[in-house]
Amino acid sequence: MKLIASSALLLASILDTSCAFSPCLSISHRVAPSSFLFAEEPAAFVDNAKTIASSVHTLSGKTIVVKYGGNAMTTPELAYGFCEDIATLQKLGLRIVVVHGGGPMINKMLEKVGVESRFEGGMRVSTKEVVEVAAMVLCGEVNKNIAGGVVLAGGRALGLSGRDDGLLQCTKLWGGDDGSLDLGNVGQVKVVNTALINDLLDRGITPVIAPIGMGVKGNEDEAVIYNINADVAAGRIAGELRAARVLFLTDIAGVLDKEKKLLERLSCDDIDGLIKDETITGGMIPKVTYATDAVKLGVQGAFITDGRVPHALLNEILAGGEEGLGSGGGGTVVTL
Repeated sequence: MKLIASSALLLASILDTSCAFSPCLSISHRVAPSSFLFAEEPAAFVDNAKTIASSVHTLSGKTIVVKYGGNAMTTPELAYGFCEDIATLQKLGLRIVVVHGGGPMINKMLEKVGVESRFEGGMRVSTKEVVEVAAMVLCGEVNKNIAGGVVLAGGRALGLSGRDDGLLQCTKLWGGDDGSLDLGNVGQVKVVNTALINDLLDRGITPVIAPIGMGVKGNEDEAVIYNINADVAAGRIAGELRAARVLFLTDIAGVLDKEKKLLERLSCDDIDGLIKDETITGGMIPKVTYATDAVKLGVQGAFITDGRVPHALLNEILAGGEEGLGSGGGGTVVTL
């Protein structure tokens, strides 16, 4: 289904009454629909259109949460493609929520201002100074570039942080196996303002959420600014929204077996077994944990998807047909 993305872009442009060409970014990026038709063999286009139609029939009006970050953000081409994907899925009738990270940008700014930071168990130890820098980077340039990029691609988006209207309310997260490791102002999401998110989605607007939260309203730490792991935030938001899908765009191909072959579909029980037999180790454990947590909260499918692949989001959402569980080659899908 390598041509799914171009077929989807064409179909979305046909449905979009605001632009005569495929998602509008600038004159130089506009492509006449006929060029898409010539880019594919007619039979391939028809097959892809049928698959996309089945996927849209299954997912239209449903909520999809996307965690966007890491290497998927680091090139202009991938960033532009991601914003196109969001705009396209909107035009096809899907309700999209974006939760973004920005670790490379945070690291660059911390180095620039001379603030030291370290990681413990995959979490950034967040002193007050680190959180101030993280908030400046995530809630500022990163957040607004994503939201603005979606708008330029022909969609609708609004940039928010977890502090806005109490969107993400947290308690302090302690690390370590025994919960005694002080991670500083790292937040564990306890309350999600789903009313705000749904209100925006009902208006056809994609919330683009920076994972910087506040303390729980009424608690002593209500005024504390918390740094939240973006994967954790995306999984919790997806669970609270009872989303149809959550996608974690990352810099790996998916979950691999001991022969380094992609495991395309796993259940939560499968993952428990793969952790026990040490097929899943190291940094992959938190990634699959976020996925299984989301599924256990009510999300119908969690995708661990290679965000380095152009238009990975479109391919995984639309190439699954009526079942709607991925292209079969772009990552791992986790279900109950």
